[in-house]
Amino acid sequence: MEKTLAIIKPDCVKGGNIGKVISMIEEKGLKIVAVKMVELSRKEAEGFYYVHKDKPFFESLISFMTEGPVVLMALSGENAISRWREIMGATDPAKAEDGTIRKSMGTNIERNCVHGSDSPESAKFEVNYFFSSLEIFE
Repeated sequence: MEKTLAIIKPDCVKGGNIGKVISMIEEKGLKIVAVKMVELSRKEAEGFYYVHKDKPFFESLISFMTEGPVVLMALSGENAISRWREIMGATDPAKAEDGTIRKSMGTNIERNCVHGSDSPESAKFEVNYFFSSLEIFE
C-alpha cells in the first residue's frame, strides 16, 4: 500500500472544515493511518517547504502555514498519492473540478485548504517529516 501526506491547512481548519475533509478522504476509500493537529513553527514550515525556498511565494506560504493550527495526516491505500490529489483538485480552486476539496472549500491558489504529496519520493520525506513509525497505524 502506498502512503501520502495530507495537510488540512489553516484556512480550512479555521473554516470548520476538518470533518468534511476527513469524510471525503474516507468516502473515497483512503485510510487515515496517522493524524494530529499542530501549530507549525516558522522553522518547521521552512524545513517542510524547503523545495520552494527560492520561489517568490515562499515568504507568504510560510506566513500562511504558521498563522494557525493545521491537521497532519498520513493516508494509505492503493495509489494513495494520485487518489488524494484527485480528491484535493487543482492547486488553483478556480481551476479545480466540481466536487473536489479545493473547488468547494479553497479561496485562491495559496489558500487552497489542503496539501498533498506529489510523488513517492516527496511522500516518503513528508510523512517522515511529521510522523515517526510509532505514530503510524496500518
